[in-house]
Amino acid sequence: MMKLTKEEKSWVMYDVANSAFILIVTATIPIYFRTLATDAGVSENIISAWWGTATSISLFILAFMSPFLGALGDYKGMKKRLFTIFLLIAVVSAFGFTFANDWQVFIALYIVARLGYSACNIFYDSMLVDVTTNERMDAISSYGYAYGYVGSTIPFIIGVVLIFMNESLGLSADFAVKLSFIIVIAWWLILSIPLLKNVKQTHYLEHQPQLLKTSVSRVINTIKDIRKNPKIMYYIFAYFFYIDGVYTIISMATTYGGEVGIDDTQMLLALLLTQFVAFPFAIFSISFAKKYGVLNVIKKFVLLYAVIAVFGFFLEHAWQFWTLAIMIGIAQGGIQSLSRSYFGQIIPKEKSNEYFGFFDIFGKFADFMGPLIIALSSIMLGESRYGVLLLVVLFIVGYVLLGKVQQYEE
Repeated sequence: MMKLTKEEKSWVMYDVANSAFILIVTATIPIYFRTLATDAGVSENIISAWWGTATSISLFILAFMSPFLGALGDYKGMKKRLFTIFLLIAVVSAFGFTFANDWQVFIALYIVARLGYSACNIFYDSMLVDVTTNERMDAISSYGYAYGYVGSTIPFIIGVVLIFMNESLGLSADFAVKLSFIIVIAWWLILSIPLLKNVKQTHYLEHQPQLLKTSVSRVINTIKDIRKNPKIMYYIFAYFFYIDGVYTIISMATTYGGEVGIDDTQMLLALLLTQFVAFPFAIFSISFAKKYGVLNVIKKFVLLYAVIAVFGFFLEHAWQFWTLAIMIGIAQGGIQSLSRSYFGQIIPKEKSNEYFGFFDIFGKFADFMGPLIIALSSIMLGESRYGVLLLVVLFIVGYVLLGKVQQYEE
């Protein structure tokens, strides 16, 4: 492992911080929401539909905001300021839904928290160009995801122990779950401090009069620039399709597992295994990228995700969910880290935030579409599995477009 600078370590640490939140979003929060909604008399397929819709709403809102937030973030001193604002929005909202006992209030606050979390990631991802060089970018991005996977399990395991041993500890089941959420949120906030303290915006544009108006015109100009650069354009479109499937599988795993009857304990343990499997494969992806090329490795992971979607369609038993968790762990770390670092290498550094805003808008529209497909499948067909199978199409289209990107490789 290479030696990291203070800035690189601080940047990686935030991945450890926010990954804890996304882990409970994947694992315990959907289960808790399902319990709240079930107690209120909501049917299983409608619960899946509500969860998918809630995820889609938050990401749909952010998809429209992303380019403009990115344009604002490119100005000197704005990147960290905006990051901090959305971090506080996310954390406060997360504390709010922790204490919500009504499923409708819970889902509303979850939408706001998810919106804040995703907005933070626009600025966080773009900070990659501020903390390292092109040559080290694949490695640093992979270290972020890798240590995020493992580090996020620490507060998660503490929370799971509280939930399973609540009676021995003299806690009610409901309070144990809420306490597990609080631990994760505190972890997220505290481990964000190194990034806030040590990472500086080294690539920026000088402030201009009428900042908002100028930012809007810059967004229009960037759209034109992207259209003139087929390598970036094809890559963004490819990312849009394949990351749709990736995010949907991540965000809907426990909801779908609960719908087909997988035990909550089995799902939690299997998803925990995913984190530990993802750690070494995120690290391995660094050497894979050096040996075979970044795009070739991403394409292999896309194909593996297509297999995962087909396998998920036939999901009925707990052992299949465990197998699915391992397969996801193998692909997840590499595809996310290399996608982020490759984009960081091919864009103008002084406009990194704006370009990552567009990168994010395609990712968020994708993350909007996937859960919506699952939700519509649940409502119209009575179950989600057909929506899962449709994800294969998205992976195939993404794979083909990555081939177009390779045509423009120097």
